[in-house]
Amino acid sequence: MDQGQPPGEDSLKEAAEEFEQLRPRLFGIAYRILGSVSEAEDVVQDVWMRWQEVDRSTVLEPAAYLAKITTRLAINVAQSARVRREAYVGPWLPEPVDTSVDPQVGAERGEALELAVLLVLEKLNPVERAAYVLREAFDYAYDEIANMLRLTQANTRQIVSRARKRLSAERREPVDTAQHRRLLDAFVAAARDGDVAALEHVLSADAVAYADGNGMRGVARVKIVGAERVAMVCGSAKKFFPRAEYSVVAVNGMPGALLTQDGGPVALVSLTVGPDGIDGTYWVLAPEKLRAYQQSAQRPAGHP
Repeated sequence: MDQGQPPGEDSLKEAAEEFEQLRPRLFGIAYRILGSVSEAEDVVQDVWMRWQEVDRSTVLEPAAYLAKITTRLAINVAQSARVRREAYVGPWLPEPVDTSVDPQVGAERGEALELAVLLVLEKLNPVERAAYVLREAFDYAYDEIANMLRLTQANTRQIVSRARKRLSAERREPVDTAQHRRLLDAFVAAARDGDVAALEHVLSADAVAYADGNGMRGVARVKIVGAERVAMVCGSAKKFFPRAEYSVVAVNGMPGALLTQDGGPVALVSLTVGPDGIDGTYWVLAPEKLRAYQQSAQRPAGHP
């Protein structure tokens, strides 16, 4: 990276203003690649440190330059994170982000943002994930993505095409927002009352449940499959959190439910919904991930 003379105060102020305008997009890129609020924030901070030091007079397109650095740093972090996640106890879910402030988290569109989609993206290697995110969420041209990832355009197109096919094979036809909210409300009411029969009624026959507790006692350490078993697991929330209050919140671009008890969050649940009902429940119980969600909710408007 080219290094220039230490920037003057006016130059640094201008650089900071430019960076702040781009920060939501940079965070959005890093978050989708990493599935972690805290890791994405660290990447963006690292980019800012590099932006202060680079000879900015040599940078013709700051937005493209910063997106490229963010992408490459996020890929590096993702490669090391994969090793760490192999030691994770039980299912690993992405850190949820509150999207009430920025519904698309800095992207052109909300693609590659739902927890379920981020979980599927984890099955791709970091470069494949980055190519898909840059194209589908941020609408970068293939030649721009190829430059960021040091690939040919042909290879970039192939990677994005394969990623699309992978996701389409694992995603079901979505329902409209009103139907999703209706099923969420029914789910919350049943879970709050521990009504297993009512829960089973709103679940599809092959529903799945993931619970991310990172070894917490009493939390399932494997994926649960089947409406009856999923209903039993979700119904047990009343036993685990007998005094919990349920509130509907924005989770990764979709409505979800936050459980609070004794003044603090104890669980966050996100749902995927298909034509036959709720087909996926994603329970985040790990305290560090709930803290990350709370911190994301406190960011200023337009600044993840």
